[in-house]
Amino acid sequence: GGSAATKALRDLIDGHTLTCLDRGNDRYRRVVGQCFLENGQDIAAAMIAAGVAKEYCRYSGGFYGTC
Repeated sequence: GGSAATKALRDLIDGHTLTCLDRGNDRYRRVVGQCFLENGQDIAAAMIAAGVAKEYCRYSGGFYGTC
């Protein structure tokens, strides 16, 4: 990721309204969320598909199908 992921995320969400769902907390009590664009596109799925993010299979349970 790094700066390429940051740029990709900014480009993806700039000018859009996001809807985020609370998916609970991780083992460090951080909020885990899943966010979508107005058209229903999952932000994480888009980032993974663009090659600028990876699914963390240990915690995702293979949700995005890349494990």
